[in-house]
Amino acid sequence: MKKILITGGAGFIGSHVVRRFVKNYPDYEIVNLDKLTYAGNLANLRDIEAYDNYRFIKADIVDAAEMSQLFKRENFDAVIHLAAESHVDRSISDPTAFVMTNVIGTVNLLNAAKDSWKGDYERKRFYHVSTDEVYGALGETGMFTEETAYDPHSPYSASKASSDHFVRAYHDTYGLDTVISNCSNNYGSHHFPEKLIPLAINNIKNELPVPVYGKGENVRDWLWVEDHARAIDVIFHKAASGETYNIGGHNEWKNIDLIRLLCSIMDKKLGREEGASAGLITFVTDRAGHDLRYAIDSTKLQRELGWVPSLQFEEGLEKTVDWYLENEKWLNDVTSGSYQAYYETQYHGR
Repeated sequence: MKKILITGGAGFIGSHVVRRFVKNYPDYEIVNLDKLTYAGNLANLRDIEAYDNYRFIKADIVDAAEMSQLFKRENFDAVIHLAAESHVDRSISDPTAFVMTNVIGTVNLLNAAKDSWKGDYERKRFYHVSTDEVYGALGETGMFTEETAYDPHSPYSASKASSDHFVRAYHDTYGLDTVISNCSNNYGSHHFPEKLIPLAINNIKNELPVPVYGKGENVRDWLWVEDHARAIDVIFHKAASGETYNIGGHNEWKNIDLIRLLCSIMDKKLGREEGASAGLITFVTDRAGHDLRYAIDSTKLQRELGWVPSLQFEEGLEKTVDWYLENEKWLNDVTSGSYQAYYETQYHGR
């Protein structure tokens, strides 16, 4: 039996990865480690919490001693590392928190794995999940490849770039079996509504202003979260040691076009007059250092490991809207309390 530690498994992407591994690999023991910050929610995994091959541990990867003891006690065979502070706006407000979690936390896990495995890295693996934002920004043409030079522009992307470099350094210096993937923007169910799509769905549903930065001209490549989890599965099992793969959805959309499409879908789902929700769009002061365009070239992943995205964006977006409308209690629960204070500061304070 493989014992796999998945960090950040109560979060948005992490919960989809945990669910996939628990259900698809009953012979694996999946240990989900999460600090349960505002974006970590065990309700995301309610459907699998009773599975025999699943356990949850509440812990903080910033605590080096706790990580060391955990690895010695559990003797993990592999790590899939997703735990991270991930929201650019929050990184601008508090960059130190991103350094602690994304850089120090990653190094703590690398040290714990290295010390626990004691140089015997056969059939061990450290998989680090990163972002396309480490590459910086693109103009109107071109795509990020695995060879694109790093050029981070926000405290968030700088912290993720640093963690990527440490993972590669531990492979090159100590021989640790590592792999890295860099993904484009994810969307889908269980997404904390500080991010664009779930925030817009929640506000449209409640007939509140839908904030859009600047003129909404920023372009993002959108990846359905379940396709991302499937890519992680493939890379974890098939990638050679030391490899990096980009994961993208081949779905580039300007933010304003995405929001207009979302308004149209919501009007139909809620029985509103076509165009009614578009009146909620409210342009707000642009984010500092806002990258214009991201686009991922996932040709290497498709060619070498056979992964391809399964959904076009319009279909995936409709599935996402359906989930949020059918899970109103989940959405209400996560948008209470501290979320309201954050939202007021982030948008009404501009």
